[in-house]
Amino acid sequence: MPTPQRTTTRPAPSDPAAAGSDFARLSRRIAAAGLLDRRPGYYAVRSGLVLAAYAGGWWGVLALGDSWWQLALAAALSVVFVQVALLSHDLAHRQVFGKRLPSEIGGRIAANLLMGMSYGWWMAKHTRHHANPNHEERDPDVAPDIVVWSQRQARQADGVARFIGARLAFLFVPLLLLEGLNLSYNSFRALRGPAVKRPWLEGALLVAHFAGYFGLVFAAMPAGKAVAFLAVHQALLGLYLGCVFAPNHKGMLMVTPEMKLDFLRRQVLTSRNVRSNLLTDSLMGGLNYQIEHHLFPNMPTPALGRAARITREFCAEQGIPYYQTGLLRSYREIFGHLHRTGEPLRADH
Repeated sequence: MPTPQRTTTRPAPSDPAAAGSDFARLSRRIAAAGLLDRRPGYYAVRSGLVLAAYAGGWWGVLALGDSWWQLALAAALSVVFVQVALLSHDLAHRQVFGKRLPSEIGGRIAANLLMGMSYGWWMAKHTRHHANPNHEERDPDVAPDIVVWSQRQARQADGVARFIGARLAFLFVPLLLLEGLNLSYNSFRALRGPAVKRPWLEGALLVAHFAGYFGLVFAAMPAGKAVAFLAVHQALLGLYLGCVFAPNHKGMLMVTPEMKLDFLRRQVLTSRNVRSNLLTDSLMGGLNYQIEHHLFPNMPTPALGRAARITREFCAEQGIPYYQTGLLRSYREIFGHLHRTGEPLRADH
């Protein structure tokens, strides 16, 4: 279990940036270093590379035609789609543009049109997650459904959730293979709810995406290969997304209603950083700096590494546990947590 699980905390101020708070002092150091400044050159290059890969991938599908090598292209396009999702994530947090309108336009193009996921639905869900990460009752990412995330939730589970919860460590990866389909399903479902402010626009973009997606695949290859292409692409898309997002919080402190955490500790203690190298920085799009991203969600990706050094030093000064580990170790911790989560259910058998 990571050390932050055992940390005691102190009451939260009403404003995370309240004058004199620990977070305010850290924020002044971050701002003085210029780490919240926009990086237009970085995002121009990154967006250009992602769009080129996206267009090149689909050109390859049409050019290759009737071949089982299309499954390799399906795998490659799953990587490209996740990079599109990571770019839409940065747009949603206004890391690319400082203003709301260009951020929303770019976000809807990336998420709805290019990836097939509702920007409005995801943004509303993700905003709630950022406000209360790993909170058992307030974070939608750990809300019990067919999957439970804590022993408390496991004890209250029934039906399918009870069956899966007892075996979650073994079923987690198979469930991730369905995450791409789950995102598409929830995106269309959300069009009828209050989270999506422009449902007709988002719906039209989603329909345009899937019309082009299915149209290109079935135009390029026979039906059998097309179905295989779609299965591989969607399965690996979901798996890759899970491998990017799971290390951020799974297995870290689960917050219960009786806990009182100030903003800084709520974000630091519930988040895990994955040690930086060229591979993790590229594959995770900067989300391996999860602590800094949660503290400063509008910070551009290339500034996160330097921010991590400042934040780590500040937390050491304040006696706040700051947790960072390697990518493979993070997965071992996640599966260990999932196995422990199911203990109350296995004890009943």
